Amino acid sequence: MNLPVNVAGVSLPQDAHPARELPARPEALRMKASETALVVVDMQNAYATLGGYLDLAGFDVSSTGPVIAAIEKALVAARAAGISVIFLQNGWDADYVEAGGPGSPNWHKSNALKTMRKRPELQGQLLAKGGWDYALVDQLKPQPGDIVVPKTRYSAFFNSTFDSTLRARGIRNLVFTGIATNVCVESTLRDGFHLEYFGVVLADATHQAGPAFAQQAALFNIETFFGWVSSVDDFCTTFAPVGAVS
Repeated sequence: MNLPVNVAGVSLPQDAHPARELPARPEALRMKASETALVVVDMQNAYATLGGYLDLAGFDVSSTGPVIAAIEKALVAARAAGISVIFLQNGWDADYVEAGGPGSPNWHKSNALKTMRKRPELQGQLLAKGGWDYALVDQLKPQPGDIVVPKTRYSAFFNSTFDSTLRARGIRNLVFTGIATNVCVESTLRDGFHLEYFGVVLADATHQAGPAFAQQAALFNIETFFGWVSSVDDFCTTFAPVGAVS
């Protein structure tokens, strides 16, 4: 085996994570596993389970089962390939200080906060840290080595450790899964675009808040202006061990 040699004539190890080409729209994207994170956005009871915040606020969460299964499949492939796994978890302290008061647009636009104002009996339940609504769904619990980043707004880059966590690990590529495509997924990917991260959405591992056209509009925005769109199967195939049989 011929090892690469540096200018001092010392043999260097070959890159354990060579770049791979992920099929995507509008074009394929080359990335290294060591520079990539699989980001699981807000897969909490609040967003994916009947009786959670989105359901109580009137959004349809009846078809999130296939999304959870798709994320499980992507997680297996990412961990096997040495790709960092980061879970984002949205919510606030039990007193909702982190949510902002009437002086914050979040107080006016958050459907969780609006739902609790309409239904006072839910106060303190929706997206409150430590509660069932805030918890990640049972099927997608983090494993040792995974990272969990709490956040208090749609974008994970706002007032959190997300950016520093990524930079400390040399991560340049963010592969997004989770809920909701048109809210927290898109918001985080957009902010990442402006911070020079390459953002990819695995479309079949995401779900929208709202009608089906919201999903399509979000994916159109992403692939046209801010990033790339791929699939779980393409992600798993791309980062499968060399020589593995599909």
